[in-house]
Amino acid sequence: MRTGTSLIQIRGLSKVFQSSSGDVHVLEDINLDIKQGEIFGIIGMSGAGKSTLVRCLNFLEKPTQGTVFFDNQDLSALSLKELYKIRQSMGMIFQQFNLLMQRNVLRNVCFPLEIAGIKKKEAEERAYELLKLVGLSDKAHAYPSQLSGGQKQRVAIARALANNPKVILCDEATSALDPATTQGVLALLKDINNRLGITIVIITHEMSVVEEVCQRVAIIDNKRIAEVGYVKDIFTKPTTDAARRLVFPEGKRVEHFTGNRCCRIVFDGSSSFEPVIANMVLEFRQTVNIIFADTKNIDGKAFGQIVIQLPEDKLMGEKMMAYLRNRGLTVEEVHDFV
Repeated sequence: MRTGTSLIQIRGLSKVFQSSSGDVHVLEDINLDIKQGEIFGIIGMSGAGKSTLVRCLNFLEKPTQGTVFFDNQDLSALSLKELYKIRQSMGMIFQQFNLLMQRNVLRNVCFPLEIAGIKKKEAEERAYELLKLVGLSDKAHAYPSQLSGGQKQRVAIARALANNPKVILCDEATSALDPATTQGVLALLKDINNRLGITIVIITHEMSVVEEVCQRVAIIDNKRIAEVGYVKDIFTKPTTDAARRLVFPEGKRVEHFTGNRCCRIVFDGSSSFEPVIANMVLEFRQTVNIIFADTKNIDGKAFGQIVIQLPEDKLMGEKMMAYLRNRGLTVEEVHDFV
């Protein structure tokens, strides 16, 4: 769904909060372009400034420096009334759903339409249409307390779509959900993106979420953008320590390699899991240790990686890596990822 046109442009954005103990620098010199129609991920560890950044995208938090351009409009130059109007084009989904507990599902979805001054009948027709889209037509008159976590998030998605937004901002939208429910919500977001062409920005600390649905990703580390690019490229050839740390799934990071030299082999979806390691061992008559192996789905395409310990003989190690590269695999020498 990407068109190449930037819907959101972040320029020189910094955010400083004042506290009794002094200034707290949360974001520093953030520059990003998010394209119309793409699913864009922003990932970082807790405290990296992700949630502050997403609130700066719609100026719920005003940047200390820099600005955000949305659909070619400089948000810093708009009046409060103009900002309210712009925010109707920016739906938001939160970790804790933020549903109104005293309202049923239908009235929750109608809420932003009421604020926008839409007549009740028209608002209800739109709400029923959206509940059908998210698979909750039969829950229109249920209350949030009667719903599962996944159903609550689907209601939140329907509500975010109510005003026909140009972008949906998802702030840790799946963090409170179990893995199976997360898969369902991500599949729904991907379907909405494909069918409606709505730009989606996903803020998360989970690389698996980014790999599942995002085309491009920005990695926040130490208050700045450490790396930005297509998810498959960052997985295949990460260029920063922050990106390399995220490549290894949580709980499976290599704490310390057992040899002086190791290499990481990436199967990028176009290559197959042929017995390439076994063939290499037969070719060079040298054994290697497999230290780590992992497979994953990135934007609907199978990717995998293997980390092996190379022989102590430097020349032999170089020959083995050349052998693997000649078979179309991405190969890089690696050290620690801690």
